[in-house]
Amino acid sequence: MSLAGKTLFITGGSRGIGLAIAERAARDGANIVIAAKTVAPHPKLAGTIYTAAEAIEAAGGKALPLILDVRDDTAIEAAVARAAQHFGKIDICVNNASAINIAHSCDIEIKRFDLIQQINMRGTFLVSRACIPHLRKSENPHVLNLSPPLTMRPDWFAQHLPYTLSKYGMSMVAFGMAEEFRGEGIAFNALWPRTTIATAAVEFALGGDALMRKSRRPEIMADAAHAIFLRNAREYSGNFVLDEDVLREEGVTDFRHYRYDEATELEVDIFVEAGATPLL
Repeated sequence: MSLAGKTLFITGGSRGIGLAIAERAARDGANIVIAAKTVAPHPKLAGTIYTAAEAIEAAGGKALPLILDVRDDTAIEAAVARAAQHFGKIDICVNNASAINIAHSCDIEIKRFDLIQQINMRGTFLVSRACIPHLRKSENPHVLNLSPPLTMRPDWFAQHLPYTLSKYGMSMVAFGMAEEFRGEGIAFNALWPRTTIATAAVEFALGGDALMRKSRRPEIMADAAHAIFLRNAREYSGNFVLDEDVLREEGVTDFRHYRYDEATELEVDIFVEAGATPLL
């Protein structure tokens, strides 16, 4: 089984986890729409929608880079329509675009609070909704939100309430739409990493090089997402899963090749129970 000929609409995929998911699908021969804001090189952050498109095509897929700010509902509708017209269909929607700010309630600026809600929860809802008419025509339609399980732990809310609201909002979109569209066979699931992932967000917003060394590479999320996309959408929907658990279900037992630094102990990600510490 593969994603050959399938069309994926991925938000925020110019780097990190989104790009890794795109490249993994491209190795199957999939069509990838990279819908993101980055069009010019950033002094610190590698990757634009155009370099991502080059990487996708080098991996064996077909790419369509589209400039998109997921806060703009009109632009979302236009981007999804263009993607469907260009490739003839949309089979998979990946809500990867996300903003992070782990400030406490009284410390976060209102504009920053609004930003993470608009990108994370609202953007996920709008992109999912825009893709639904096209997903209805797919043989095995999937929507995947990169968001955590809905574990209602007060301490997680207390530590970074604005961010928790935004990421749990993404998960609630998956939770609600999974049931709303279950009868139509469109799968909605949420995927989250067990450990921190070596991305720009971790390096520049969370813990710098020290946390990067305690992280796994984005490829673990890409392989888990790929496994989900191959599952029967009518039978696999409404799930909140961790990357490692998905891959264990696929028979993976050795995770050492995913490590950013094999000599450093892994860091469990936020929104993951401490008792779920990875062993490999």
